Amino acid sequence: MDISIQFLGAVGTVTGSKYLLTAGKRNILVDCGMFQGLKELRLRNWQPLPVNVPAIDTVVITHAHIDHIGYLPRLYREGFRGQIICTKATKDLMRIMLLDSARLQEEEAEYATRKGYSKHPKPEPLYYVEDVESVMPLVRGYDFNTTIELHPEVSIQFRYAGHILGAASIEMFIQGDTQTKKIVFSGDLGRYGNPVLFDPSTINEADVLLVESTYGDKESATDHPEDNLARIINETLARKGCIIIPSFAVGRSQTILHYLQKLEKASKIPPLPIYLDSPMAVTVSELYAKHLESHKLPLDHSDNDIFFLKDLHYVEKAEDSKNLNTIESHAIIVASSGMCEGGRIVHHLFHRLPNPNDTLLLVGYQAEGTRGRRIQNGEPEIRMFGHQVPVNCKVESISGLSGHADRKELVRWLSSFQKKPKKVFIVHGEPDIAQAFSKTLKETFNWDSHIPAYKETAILFEGV
Repeated sequence: MDISIQFLGAVGTVTGSKYLLTAGKRNILVDCGMFQGLKELRLRNWQPLPVNVPAIDTVVITHAHIDHIGYLPRLYREGFRGQIICTKATKDLMRIMLLDSARLQEEEAEYATRKGYSKHPKPEPLYYVEDVESVMPLVRGYDFNTTIELHPEVSIQFRYAGHILGAASIEMFIQGDTQTKKIVFSGDLGRYGNPVLFDPSTINEADVLLVESTYGDKESATDHPEDNLARIINETLARKGCIIIPSFAVGRSQTILHYLQKLEKASKIPPLPIYLDSPMAVTVSELYAKHLESHKLPLDHSDNDIFFLKDLHYVEKAEDSKNLNTIESHAIIVASSGMCEGGRIVHHLFHRLPNPNDTLLLVGYQAEGTRGRRIQNGEPEIRMFGHQVPVNCKVESISGLSGHADRKELVRWLSSFQKKPKKVFIVHGEPDIAQAFSKTLKETFNWDSHIPAYKETAILFEGV
């Protein structure tokens, strides 16, 4: 049996994760993500995969971020009818994420048609809600740390990755004619000491390793987010203002709720109304009570609410969200999106930025060019809804809440390997960062590694 791999995404970039493993007659796709960001990358989503899609037997998913699952409905449209394997929590998150992605694309296509700004006579989304409904019956959810037989000669185990709820690294075992080979896919690794998620699992060996390098060139801040959060809240309350927190719906919002719960329980902040203003974040938060196997938090309340706060409100209706703007003081509003580019946070900013008593608290990375980055950089006015809105509120940032392992933590995870893998591929990183991480592996472990190119095929083993 010959074993090869083709890199169809997340090489030279951090989006579009897809790796096609061919073992004899078996074709297994690991992750099936959508390309995001630059136009040249997004255009790849519209190009047919350069493989025989109906010949793919199985798709194995590491976690439910769109850059790892967002191409699944399109894959179905191209003829895929095999099985999709993931953890149980990832299966539930996947449905939420894909339906949201499809609806947004449908709305954008409809808006482009109505406004006439598209180059295409009839703009269409990459896929529709009905495509999501068609692909979901193919998905099977499994527990962590159990052996899952994909085919008689191929089995896998999901190990904790610590990135988001349900996120996994994959240990894949391929039984050849004479020997068994082990291939490890790191997936997106999270940080050690996360208050909500388990640390990334220790993996001791691999014949072939694919390791992500998203933050492989930097070390994240290790400040004390709990203490800073308490300070910022109490200072804002002293000014008789409100705290507005833009936050990603999956992962970051739940971490913030957990910190607020701890601070309130320890009497470091007073009980006050907390509004989670994101329908997706509300739905995702409810999954934590269902998937206790995927996180550290206890379920110790009869109402099945993991994030038990005395005055927590889940805001689902748009009208209720708008009414939050009438609250003048002593409230916390957590709303998506995390970089202030869309979602309900936008109308909150429109009303809150001019108010010197309020605080805008940024708890995630703000990419270059985003509204969040411009505010963080101190721009005195931000254009919104056709108006120049003055930034009079207090702007604060808390670091140390990233969901991605930094260089030091990636090295810590790799230090568990008891011997050098025969082949190491660095993926899921921008070119300069991947190069820097490759140098780190050489200096730290004396490992040689390879940074693959888009569509490159590598022979892993011959005649196994």
